[in-house]
Amino acid sequence: MKIRFILIFIFILSVKGYAQDLPKSFSLEEAIAFALENNYSAINANRDVLDAKKQKWETIADGLPQISGAISYQNQLKQPVSLIPAEFFGGEAGTFQAITFGQPQQATATATLRQQIFDGSYIVGVQATKTFLNYSANNKEKTDLEVRKAVVEAYGNVLLAQESVTILEKNLATLEKNLFETTKIFENGLGEEESVEQLQITLSSVDNQLKNAIRLKGITLQMLNLLIGIPIESPTQLTENLDDLTLKQIDLDLLESPFDLENNVDYKLATNLNEQRSLELKLAKSRALPTLNAFVNYGSASYSDSFDFLSGDPEWYNSSIMGFDLNIPIFSSLKRSASTQRAKIALEKAKTQLTEAEEQLRLQWQQAKSDYILAIEQYETAKNNLALAERIENKNEIKYFEGLASSFELRQAQTQLYSTQQEYLQSMVAVINAKTTLENILNSKS
Repeated sequence: MKIRFILIFIFILSVKGYAQDLPKSFSLEEAIAFALENNYSAINANRDVLDAKKQKWETIADGLPQISGAISYQNQLKQPVSLIPAEFFGGEAGTFQAITFGQPQQATATATLRQQIFDGSYIVGVQATKTFLNYSANNKEKTDLEVRKAVVEAYGNVLLAQESVTILEKNLATLEKNLFETTKIFENGLGEEESVEQLQITLSSVDNQLKNAIRLKGITLQMLNLLIGIPIESPTQLTENLDDLTLKQIDLDLLESPFDLENNVDYKLATNLNEQRSLELKLAKSRALPTLNAFVNYGSASYSDSFDFLSGDPEWYNSSIMGFDLNIPIFSSLKRSASTQRAKIALEKAKTQLTEAEEQLRLQWQQAKSDYILAIEQYETAKNNLALAERIENKNEIKYFEGLASSFELRQAQTQLYSTQQEYLQSMVAVINAKTTLENILNSKS
């Protein structure tokens, strides 16, 4: 019982210590930096790079000396019989004598050293390891960019949900106040029941939107936790607000940044594909070359009537062989030729894909710039529209309680305000996401 208590106590301390180690608050850049170390995809991308390094050495090692050993034991339960002319033993001519050779039990131990002298496919394989290592590094870079973009979007969505809750709570409080006052006016016989009903409809709609926003607030935070690599139920706090973050993301100088095609990770990956296809062509050609390997073998064998090889009594007989293996391809019924032609076709296709990728990336760059400019323009417009919508709603509210506007006109002004509020919030998130997309194409992390 005491041991069980101690184990539970240690477990609680370890969980508590782990929870204390987790950051509780993040700025956007802190969230990105944390995700690049702890995001599940980023962790596996690092492992892929390490795996590529190990694969490189695995390929190189094939051309280095290889030593193998073998131990064999045989027990001839029924020894084979050979027939020898009986006259060799003084018997009658034309007859045969059955005889067995050797002893029934045999043990052998051998060690063989092999060294590759020339193999064209090995040379190509070593070259391919460098290309594969570059591909793994480029793939990690692409994964990091995708993780960064996903974290930015998730961070913005959390802020959007938080701002939505705040605005909807404010709208709901205002509507409840208006409904209370309108109900009193109606009860005193100074207003119409329709006015109360109009406000009730608006209040119910906003109340539902608020409940949904609260649910989304929790879900978006869990999504952010998942992306940065911590338990989804962690009570993460964000240290930035949507307004300030949007202003920081407006960088018109970014639009003047030159587009370096060779710095784009998708272009790097397309280049890797061309290198791979080129090596595959070399490999196809290398299959027409001879291969040469050398080997040295050393072994020892012992024979006995019983299993006493470990006692030291049976004598061991040593042997050694040195030799070369030369394999010369002569005729393959044009199989190697067809393989080489296919590799050439694949290389030409890769070159065409690289050209297409260049044009697509230039187009994506232009589109990303345009989207970024549009997002900034829409943000400015939404900001101005929000100020106008607030003034319009405020004027209609005053007119309504002074009896100069109908409840329908007030509801229209309120609906317009609520729609403009959401457009404003969405425009800020659009600015943040559009900038990240442009930065990813430029491979610029400003």
